[in-house]
Amino acid sequence: MTPQLDVAVVGAGIAGLTAAHELGRAGLTVRVYEEQPHVGGRMHSFRHDGYTVDTGAEQISPHGYRATWELLARLGVPDSDVPRVGGSLATWRNGRARPGAADHRAVLTGAGLSPRARADLARMLSWAALHRRHFAADRPEHTPLGTATVAEFAARYHRDVHDYLLQPLCGAFFGWDTARSTAAPLIGLLLAVGPPAGWRTYRDGMDLLARRLADGLDVVTGRAVHQVTSGRRGARLHLDDGTVTARAVVLAVPAPVAARLHARPTADEAAYLAACTFTPALKVSCLLDRPLAPACGRPLYVLLTPRAEDRVLSCVIADHVKHPGRAPDGKGLLTLMADARTIPDLLRAPHAEVVDRLTTAARRYVPGLDTAVRRSFVHTHVHGLPEATARALRLRPRFMARAPRPVEYAGDWVMLRPASEGAVRSGALAASRVLARLAGSHGRPARRIEELTL
Repeated sequence: MTPQLDVAVVGAGIAGLTAAHELGRAGLTVRVYEEQPHVGGRMHSFRHDGYTVDTGAEQISPHGYRATWELLARLGVPDSDVPRVGGSLATWRNGRARPGAADHRAVLTGAGLSPRARADLARMLSWAALHRRHFAADRPEHTPLGTATVAEFAARYHRDVHDYLLQPLCGAFFGWDTARSTAAPLIGLLLAVGPPAGWRTYRDGMDLLARRLADGLDVVTGRAVHQVTSGRRGARLHLDDGTVTARAVVLAVPAPVAARLHARPTADEAAYLAACTFTPALKVSCLLDRPLAPACGRPLYVLLTPRAEDRVLSCVIADHVKHPGRAPDGKGLLTLMADARTIPDLLRAPHAEVVDRLTTAARRYVPGLDTAVRRSFVHTHVHGLPEATARALRLRPRFMARAPRPVEYAGDWVMLRPASEGAVRSGALAASRVLARLAGSHGRPARRIEELTL
């Protein structure tokens, strides 16, 4: 087999584009294949009538996102294009929004927690600070929490810590069921990113990083890869109109998709792929004729709606508060995120019914919403975010210790870090593993692996 490419990357999300970018910097010929007509994956945005609509939800932090910031700097993206998020987070409890969610000051302000729960929150924060050095973002399996679920970890503390802090955060940002997903990745991520007051967003839509990466790459959109087979000398991609051969392939897709595409994974690969289950995500974007937002004494960009208070929504996001460029002057843009337990039924429902159910639920949080909506869009991701189950956490060390092979993997599920930083890190890791295998073969020079570590 004479390869047509050095490397083929399947998937033009952040992980795949990062891997392709790094491999291109190393002097290899790389092509990215994307089934959708656009790049970005779960970080895609589209523009409509002056609104910038994010189909997922994203914010980054000046802390805990080192690889992302280094990549942005390399691409020449100025800090002004990654401005501070407007507004704060609040939790809904007993008929009103309680600001200060996920902020260390919650032990004083309450943020929806009872006085006894605040004392336990202080105890939890002290425990986390004491063990902080054990929560390395790239090794979630090596922490004092082991494979304890979020619910099991929360059982150490007052019930409110689970019901009005950990569950709402898990539900809104990850779509997790706290009885299934493990606490170590969550606590590690919270320790890394710091309080919401420092979080940032992308000025021109959350697809900014994906668009900048794709500008310098050979990306083919609208091309589905149906299967990948590998041999000693490389791999073969099977498409509708034929096959493409490459010295290596990076599957930068969700684990269930990678398991379906890869014809012959190793036993360690197959076990980890099967363990990396995903939760679905569903949201409704409401384009408003005025800048409505959840009622509170201060500007809010996210209102968490705990499962103890609401079984339809997980949160309400005021995108025009998050950044004013998301909506035209004098207008508003709201995101209504569905609760994970509601999503399976909604995935099968007509869009009009989905919009009606979510907007009806949101009216008690956003007065006047029923008369302000100009148009609504429904966004679904069958593979929303990796669950980080106990089984996946146990199997990850063997998966990470496997030898480089013709088919590699990238995605936030590789790192068990459900955030774009996890995707960036996994893309860089996949690139370094490809180069380790190809280094020196057929006289093709490869850059030192250390140079690729973001």
